[in-house]
Amino acid sequence: MDFAQLIEFDRQLLLTLNGSSSLFLDGLVMTLTTAYTWVPLYCALFYMVLKNNGNAQKIILIVVCAALCVFIAGSLNDMVVKPLVARWRPTHDEVIGTAVDVVNGYRGGRFGFFSAHASNTFSIAIFFTLLVRSRALSIALILWSLINCWTRMYLGVHFPGDILCGLLWGGTVGTAVWFVHSRISKRFSTGRNFISSQYTQTGYALNDVDVVITVLVLTLIYAIFRACLYIYV
Repeated sequence: MDFAQLIEFDRQLLLTLNGSSSLFLDGLVMTLTTAYTWVPLYCALFYMVLKNNGNAQKIILIVVCAALCVFIAGSLNDMVVKPLVARWRPTHDEVIGTAVDVVNGYRGGRFGFFSAHASNTFSIAIFFTLLVRSRALSIALILWSLINCWTRMYLGVHFPGDILCGLLWGGTVGTAVWFVHSRISKRFSTGRNFISSQYTQTGYALNDVDVVITVLVLTLIYAIFRACLYIYV
């Protein structure tokens, strides 16, 4: 398969995944793709970090690392990669643009390679997966990232290729930032080992991990509720 065939396959796959005739799904996706929807999740992650790190230096380090994930994975992409590559979003694509199902007139900016939603969310998911080492939290955060990826294709503002590259870059950034964190955090290490069933192997209380997962679930319920209202508005 040559490059032109790959691009065409990407277009056709997007049209398969894009949109629906369901007002409920339209409302659900518009809620899920909005950054403000996930503010409670970010607050819950900060709460978990605050509760489970014994000094300000460790807390600041984690917050800076999380911010670094977002900056490298997403902001640099928006400022450098998208205008440099200049690949049109599906909604602006000269071949399939008119065939893309658009929700509420939302078309996004001109360029879409690669997806900042995919890279941002996956970098955060991978960073906290490696930081906390909780299987339940890891699954929850990775699913959260994949849900965000699905919304972008549903809305027709990213090709599957944009999403895949975003995930690969986000995973790389999240892993690299965690590695930097682990090297620096050794200076603040207390040398404690956590073998209790109430903690993860890196010392995070399972009760606090459950708070993050609960907030994530409640946010999804909120999105479903908003989607139900969307049908009647």
